[in-house]
Amino acid sequence: MTLSETTTDLDDLTRQLDHDHVFHSWSAQGALSPVVIAGGSGSVVWDHAGRRYLDFSSQLVNVNIGHQHPAVIDAIHRQADLLATIGPATANLARGEAAKRIVSRAPEGFSKVFFTNGGADAIENAIRMARLHTGRDKVLSTYRSYHGNTGAAIVATGDWRRIPNEFARGHVHFFGPYLYRSEFWATTPEEEGARALHHLERVIQSEGPASIAALLLESIPGTAGVLIPPPGYLAGVRALADKYGILLILDEVMAGFGRTGRWFAFEGHDVVPDLITFAKGVNSGYVPVGGVIISDPIAATFDERVFPGGLTYSGHPLAAASIVGALDAMESEGIVENARRVGAEAIGPGLVALAEKHAAIGEVRGEGVFWALELVADRDTHEPLAAASIGKLKAELVSRGLLPFVADNRIHVVPPCVVTDDEVGQALAIYDEAFAAAL
Repeated sequence: MTLSETTTDLDDLTRQLDHDHVFHSWSAQGALSPVVIAGGSGSVVWDHAGRRYLDFSSQLVNVNIGHQHPAVIDAIHRQADLLATIGPATANLARGEAAKRIVSRAPEGFSKVFFTNGGADAIENAIRMARLHTGRDKVLSTYRSYHGNTGAAIVATGDWRRIPNEFARGHVHFFGPYLYRSEFWATTPEEEGARALHHLERVIQSEGPASIAALLLESIPGTAGVLIPPPGYLAGVRALADKYGILLILDEVMAGFGRTGRWFAFEGHDVVPDLITFAKGVNSGYVPVGGVIISDPIAATFDERVFPGGLTYSGHPLAAASIVGALDAMESEGIVENARRVGAEAIGPGLVALAEKHAAIGEVRGEGVFWALELVADRDTHEPLAAASIGKLKAELVSRGLLPFVADNRIHVVPPCVVTDDEVGQALAIYDEAFAAAL
């Protein structure tokens, strides 16, 4: 058997095992035909036969440091040799070092981290903390949002996925700003922000401020469309929270740790939350992990009062070591700065030029390595491009060697923070060819 036959057989075996035994999330199972991935490095992945793909999805927008970064792999190896697992009730050096690095990036007044297994249970525990700290029940979040697939997190989510899963209590939704499809008849970012804040205040008043524990927002809604808040909006939300004695939880699960060209996305919006949730980018998903960064007044609530929450793998030493390896490498190698520069100098201008060539691109928005192309059938009416056309475009991208992130009528352009200018150039050429072929 030749090498090529061997590798082709491995791809076929992988597909067959997946088809026979793996149940995929958010999918009807019968028609699935996932791309086989065997390995990766930086912004590139490949199958067993060596077919290479530019990963401009960062998988689920989480591989910020890129695939197989040696510093993170080495940190996991060294921790595995020392101690592979230990319970959360113990003190562990890797866990403490990870928490220290995380709070060093947070605003002043945040000293503690509660570790979770991922973003959804970070949201769950942030909501729990807010309710216990305030003695209130309701949580307000936007319709255009995604916060995770567990009990309260999925109900806090605003999109269609919450509807079959609405079992948690005390959740209320409102509209956040989205000028391209404004709910407020706005024509400028300033109008959109002001009117969205007025709408939010009326919802708060109508629900009863004394019943509301927290406002929960993605600093920049990700899966919902990379919706950059208009100037002053997040600061205005903070002011409303303060006015009515409500906590502000900012969800940085997707937007945090370099994705926007900043350590936290909210740093560009003159706002400090009360609780910060994170996951994904903190270690690029090499080991499952997430958490809540807790402001000191909320942490003090539980100095003498038991916090009724915990997870067997909270602060798992392999996850903690991967955080230390990832954050140290991101700092020493200037990876966050690279994301900011490549977004401003290569991705942003390249996508704007792409939109000038292809009428199906209704809007380009984003920053850092966090961008979206809103695809439309008609630029004047903003009618969304049909699902069949989106599917054809996705197939053209994959066939040309690019893994896209597709959501509704959008292509999200979200490569790792380590992406190079040359790789951005290659990707832009593939987008151009795919748009020409599909549309």
